[in-house]
Amino acid sequence: MMDEQMLDAICERLKPCLYDQGTCLDREGDPVNEMLFIIRGHLDSYTTNGGRADFFNSCLIVPGDFCGEELLTWALDPRSSSNVTLPSSTRTAIAITDVEAFALMAEDLKFVASQFRRLNSKQLRHVFRFHSPHWRTWAACFIQAAWFRYKRRKEEDELHRIKSKSGLEVDPTPSSLLQVATNFTMYASKLAASTRRGGSKPEDPDFTVEK
Repeated sequence: MMDEQMLDAICERLKPCLYDQGTCLDREGDPVNEMLFIIRGHLDSYTTNGGRADFFNSCLIVPGDFCGEELLTWALDPRSSSNVTLPSSTRTAIAITDVEAFALMAEDLKFVASQFRRLNSKQLRHVFRFHSPHWRTWAACFIQAAWFRYKRRKEEDELHRIKSKSGLEVDPTPSSLLQVATNFTMYASKLAASTRRGGSKPEDPDFTVEK
């Protein structure tokens, strides 16, 4: 569904974030200004369905999951703009451990959608509004994996530039780059484990059916 150019546009705008245990990342009823892709840590996500006294639903958000998906339909709606009120969060999400995540801000998500007009389709909005959470979780893991590939490619390009500039045949990799590579390897291993738990990509929905 996403080509390499589109994935690069998303990856360039992902911002690494760290949250301490006890931090409230989303609050039910508050505007959603970013979409978070969880890399490490766990969050408690719950809703009272607008404050109903007799309603409470809770679930655990783990690495490979994401929150703030309310922004997706907002960003994909060609009638919305940055001047339009952001969607409200339907859940409260609190970090129950230290959390590491990637954030995609509302304006960045909207920019990506505006650059690739084929995202603004009834088919894709149908997926995010009506298709199974399993498909959306797979898509979130796919974006995270693409980010790791993107960063690795950037590091390789930088290394090649250093080699070309120095004219050295030996590997002149600075220790900082080696540390970055080590970190990405560790994160990628964790991501791969969470992706395997999520299973393979589900079958695509039948786009001939309009909701």
